[in-house]
Amino acid sequence: MPLKHLISFEKLLGKYDELKDSNDVLVASRAKEVLKIEKKFPELRKGFYDLSLLEKYKEPISEILQDSFSQVLSDNEIKVASLPYYDLIFNSTKRFQKIVKEAGPGFEPTMRDQIEGFDYIMGCIVILNFYYGFKLDMTRPMFYDIPDANGVMHHYRILYNADFMDIMPTEKSKEISQEDVDELLENPDDLKLWMDKIPPESFISKGFVISNMFDVTAEHSISEIKSELIASDKRGSDNFMSDLQETFRSFFRLPDVKVGFVTYNNRDDQFEPVYGKGIASFILNGKDAQVCNEALCQYSYRRLIKENSYFAISDVDKYEEKSEGMDPYKTLKKQGIKSAIFAPIAFEGELLGVLEIVSEKKNVLNGVNARKLDDVMPFIVSAVVRSKIEEENLIDAIIQNECTSVHSSVYWRFQEEAKYFIKDQLEGRQPSFKEIVFKDVYPLYGQIDIKDSSKARNKAIQRDLMIQLSAINEVLKEAFEKHKLPIYEELIYRVNNHLDSIKETLYTNSEQSIFDFVKQEIAPVFKHLKKFDKELSEHVLLYEAQIDSGTESYYDHRKNYDESVMLINKRLASVIDGKQEDAQEMFPHYFERYKTDGVEHNMYIGESISNKKEFDPLYLNNLRLWQLQVMCEMENVHYSLKSELPVQLDATSLILVYNTSLSIRFRMDEKQFDVDGTYNARYEIIKKRIDKSYIKGTNERLTQTGKMAIVYSQKKDELEYLRYIKFLKSKGYFTDNIEIVELEGLQGVSGLKAIRAEILYKSDESSEKTYTYDDLMEELKD
Repeated sequence: MPLKHLISFEKLLGKYDELKDSNDVLVASRAKEVLKIEKKFPELRKGFYDLSLLEKYKEPISEILQDSFSQVLSDNEIKVASLPYYDLIFNSTKRFQKIVKEAGPGFEPTMRDQIEGFDYIMGCIVILNFYYGFKLDMTRPMFYDIPDANGVMHHYRILYNADFMDIMPTEKSKEISQEDVDELLENPDDLKLWMDKIPPESFISKGFVISNMFDVTAEHSISEIKSELIASDKRGSDNFMSDLQETFRSFFRLPDVKVGFVTYNNRDDQFEPVYGKGIASFILNGKDAQVCNEALCQYSYRRLIKENSYFAISDVDKYEEKSEGMDPYKTLKKQGIKSAIFAPIAFEGELLGVLEIVSEKKNVLNGVNARKLDDVMPFIVSAVVRSKIEEENLIDAIIQNECTSVHSSVYWRFQEEAKYFIKDQLEGRQPSFKEIVFKDVYPLYGQIDIKDSSKARNKAIQRDLMIQLSAINEVLKEAFEKHKLPIYEELIYRVNNHLDSIKETLYTNSEQSIFDFVKQEIAPVFKHLKKFDKELSEHVLLYEAQIDSGTESYYDHRKNYDESVMLINKRLASVIDGKQEDAQEMFPHYFERYKTDGVEHNMYIGESISNKKEFDPLYLNNLRLWQLQVMCEMENVHYSLKSELPVQLDATSLILVYNTSLSIRFRMDEKQFDVDGTYNARYEIIKKRIDKSYIKGTNERLTQTGKMAIVYSQKKDELEYLRYIKFLKSKGYFTDNIEIVELEGLQGVSGLKAIRAEILYKSDESSEKTYTYDDLMEELKD
């Protein structure tokens, strides 16, 4: 420390030197008594460094300090004599002694937040102020945190009285200039600098301090509750609820208090839990939701929901008995709760939720101490309102991400336009969100498509319809055999006609035609049979058990097909989404992907998107190579998944290379980007038709299983991609089987060529062995 402590009572005794000649006989008599004691122990005036002497002089010190520590107030005042910034106490009131004793055996009070080095700097501040005469303010409140006999933490603020202190320099002290002080103020945490300017033990603090303490537990708890609720990062932490419960225990001075929250859904008039933050609700007791007039009795419903007033239950057992087991008393009793306070959290007349405070002891929570909540409810309301806004923002973000996404790479441009919109609105102009255009960007397009998806879907529909019609036929035959009604025979004839019509080929209108026939003709007959014929009713019920309630038809093969497509799309989308995050780090670019029968993606790269980051063609080349590599990896993922699918569907891959820059515009009505201008529309035409193209002069489709098709129109693009394929072949992505083909002209588009490169597959990610598509199919069969 910069201060060497010399314990001395000289300044205090000096006061008695003046008072011994007082006209007040009692005052003068008391002063003479104190001075008489001091004469027996001259070290008390002279001072001593040896702290062990405090025990030796304990009795005379206590007698000298008797006026400062009045016996009359000793049971009430919390006061100690000590050394500044040291946890050293050598005289105290009975109230302080009792507080420390109740804290438990061996408890030693220590000042809160004693950061290493802070006490040294505080000592320096005292020296600069009281010896050198500089006016620096670095005061901060000091506290003792001491538990009571029940384990409830109490907080005591310390106020120093330094009337009996002197500061004196030693030979180690230095001259201090304003420049030195300025340097110290610029480096408040540089302990080495402070120690250099004001060395250790360069001053002596002669005397002692009297510390007056005040119980500020209530004020401190309010502050802590406010801090807990305001700190949004802490609200999501695992310790949030345990910390808050501990604070409420101090606030109510009750050791077993528990705190819960429940939110109020105004639309459905029901209580709902707070998710994901470890916050329990004692009203709900684990339920996902409960209608309010079922969760509450009439009186509590009126108090909380209608009047937004506190509702206190001082004796749960008594109320439960009176109400004959009604909620909330029955629910609370099940949880061992004996008393409770429910406080409505309302903002501008709208109930947002309820704060629940409960105890396992009766009468400790009641209508009287419920009023203590008046001091903290504004902070709780503020936190809940903020949390509600955050939740709404999160919901908006999820909707945007899942439904109408604005990609992160172009979000900055939307933010700019939104700021202009707000500015116009505030300045009284008619605001309008202008269209957003990015010029001179290069497009990249790729797709992994499910091969012959239309055929596979039609085949699944055909099988389901035939099974359903056959099942209908069986019921009708049973009905005809039993009742011989011609109408049943006529229906059998029509069912057979439908079966014949779809046996070979499923036409476009077949599914709807059969669906209408079943709904309008068969369903009423089956309803009649269920009602009037018990035996046939069992056959009808057996048929209905096979019908899917969502589609109102037989849904087995189609379900397998739909699930297969969904699994493929989900897995492939997750691959490219994950890889895309890395690609954005290389150079910002617009990315979108969408699921059809497979996964398609668009990318646009250019300086206008990158927000002033300088663009170089190198980044376009890099993204093209990245796209080719990722699509090969997606192919691998698909075929590793294929054996797990209900319907083992194949996939084909295609990349479109377009070497001319274009402009894209965000269409406000469609909430998506599209190419801008008539000339650029050629790119969209190619994109939509390319996967159906054929190799020139043949009936062979461009896209084939096991091969990557890369469509282009310029020779330099061909050379660029052949270079990439050669590189990726060295990394085990392709075989030597590479061909260049010309494509049949598309409507409005001609002169396109394609590279088809055979992809190498791995049977699993850890395997080093690779396969061609045909080899892989054989391997999967085995």
